Amino acid sequence: MNIQAPTKSYSIASIAALIIGAGAYGIGLFNADMALNEKGYYLAIILYGLFSMVSLQKTIRDTLEGITTSKIYYILAWVSSGFAIALLTIGLINADLLLSEKGFFAMAYVLSLFAAVSVQKNVRDKQGFVEDVETSTSLSNDVEEEKIVEK
Repeated sequence: MNIQAPTKSYSIASIAALIIGAGAYGIGLFNADMALNEKGYYLAIILYGLFSMVSLQKTIRDTLEGITTSKIYYILAWVSSGFAIALLTIGLINADLLLSEKGFFAMAYVLSLFAAVSVQKNVRDKQGFVEDVETSTSLSNDVEEEKIVEK
């Protein structure tokens, strides 16, 4: 598979989006007027969401690259990602927060999930690009050695 390395600006923008989204969510959670167990719930939800989305992206990418992925794990990754979003939605619907606060948490959550997928994709693309370059360099060195041996 011919993999193109992501541009530096896209990589930086993805990392910045993840930091901004997760940071805003954390600051909002710290400043929210809610019980400690509620804050813990929302913290667990974002951590679960970030993990499940990265896992889903990796599973999809593995499948596209022909790397064997079990069907049950593929399904679990989709279900887990859906549950993470559903748990936040249910929590926000039932939360005693202003509508603007609910919107803030939802937007920071979605930004964080999207950015996590983007950062993971960039890491994977860079790794694949380095492997492609190393493989092509190795092949060209082998060809040069064969030419030297023939002379």
